Amino acid sequence: MTQPPSRPRRSALYLPASNPRALEKARALPCDVVILDLEDAVAPEAKAEARAAAAAAVAAGGFGDREVVIRANGLDTPWGADDLAAAGAAHPHAILVPKISAPEDLAAVRTRLPEGAPIWAMIETCAAVFRLEALGAESVNEGVTAWVMGTNDLAKEMRCRLTVGREPLMAALSLSVMSARAHGLAILDGVFNEIADAEGLALQCAQAADLGFDGKTLIHPSQVEAANAAFTPDPAAVDWARTVVKAFENPEAAGKGVLKVEGRMVERLHFAEAQRLIGVAEAIAARETA
Repeated sequence: MTQPPSRPRRSALYLPASNPRALEKARALPCDVVILDLEDAVAPEAKAEARAAAAAAVAAGGFGDREVVIRANGLDTPWGADDLAAAGAAHPHAILVPKISAPEDLAAVRTRLPEGAPIWAMIETCAAVFRLEALGAESVNEGVTAWVMGTNDLAKEMRCRLTVGREPLMAALSLSVMSARAHGLAILDGVFNEIADAEGLALQCAQAADLGFDGKTLIHPSQVEAANAAFTPDPAAVDWARTVVKAFENPEAAGKGVLKVEGRMVERLHFAEAQRLIGVAEAIAARETA
């Protein structure tokens, strides 16, 4: 599977790979990413069955333009090595690996996967937060294309309260976004646990969008709509982005780093961001009209 540019990742839904009904339902859900989970959502006695089911689901296809990711168990578990072998052979869009705390963890994962297989890494330990720069650099070296925050595990390790506003985690969330951007990585926010709390979900999705995340991981199909709404570019912002792109593409702007556009000073760095925003908006529009 290949990844087109500006792929939207507003909503990434975890589904237990051991649940055939959930896998079938996922093929019709409006989420951008389907994560076939072999880790937290699968009991130890069902790990082998889930592994085979995830590989079969990828082979069967039917997910449309949704990104399909397999989350493996960690290499420090009895199932991790077999998970990576099966996921690598299945060729999903990416393989999500948990508990990445040091650059060496990424190197160990890479040695067990086919060359070029995209890796997503979970940032969910205190040690990882203190090694974000090194993890970012190694992510580039090892073919990691995205980070995923594991806020439940991080909060558990910190022994902090996981409130809707996530005040204890703000430093870790912000620094993770900064490091991901510094190394050209996509980054998804952690899950919201209270399925029945629609207001809390909306607030946390908006917070994640404000922080700069590309999207949010989810634990229930009912959460998809809120995540999609929060991470869909505002039409006014897209219109402004088109104005910026048009200004910089004008032949008279060749070689200029700064332009005055409708009374506002705009730098060339805004040009690149405007192009990205337009690409995401157009990809979302194409998906919704398909």
